[in-house]
Amino acid sequence: MAEDVKPTRKNLMEIEDRIELSERGHDTLEQKRDGLIMEFMDILDQAKDVRSELNEDYRHAQETIDMARAVEGDVAVRGAAAALKEHPEITTQSKNIMGVVVPQIESSRVRKRVDERGYGLLGSSARIDETADAYEELIETIVLAAEVETAMRKMLEEIEKTKRRVNALEFKLLPDLKENQEFIEQKLEEQEREEIFRLKKIKAKKEEEAEAEAEAEREDEPEDEPEPAVSADD
Repeated sequence: MAEDVKPTRKNLMEIEDRIELSERGHDTLEQKRDGLIMEFMDILDQAKDVRSELNEDYRHAQETIDMARAVEGDVAVRGAAAALKEHPEITTQSKNIMGVVVPQIESSRVRKRVDERGYGLLGSSARIDETADAYEELIETIVLAAEVETAMRKMLEEIEKTKRRVNALEFKLLPDLKENQEFIEQKLEEQEREEIFRLKKIKAKKEEEAEAEAEAEREDEPEDEPEPAVSADD
């Protein structure tokens, strides 16, 4: 509170420096917030596209596996899936978006040739191959969706954190600092007026004392005696 601040010029200068620093920080955070929101909107558009693609790939994969089960039988489909020897590998790295570290997920060994799937050309069929293709595509889309949605979540968290910091500066810290600044300025002005009034009183008193001393000196001075008159006979 303003009453807790000592009204000194040193404190006033410190508060003015803090206000200037806080205003610069507020402007910087506002720019960061706006930039993050723009980046977030781009990622949001990408996430919508990926989500739509994911739903479509899942629907297609489900249709192909249902068809393969109907034509080849559930045992053949399960046997083809179990024959896979090399499973996809997922690696994660990091990338920086306006100071926000988001994951960059990469997958390898997802797409395979027919002879790399383990069940062999003789143990396969067109339906099973189509199902494998559909699920390989689905896995790649899932990996991309995980990357995009994780980045979107982290960006949103950073936006909220930045907004809280902006609001704290704008609605709490800066108003408190400016209230303290106004309080100190008012107190210093009052002190200055009181000091001027005190100096005027001292000056007036000194002038009165000087005038009184001068008057006393004039009263203490002997009056000049008139010279005796000279007669005509002399």
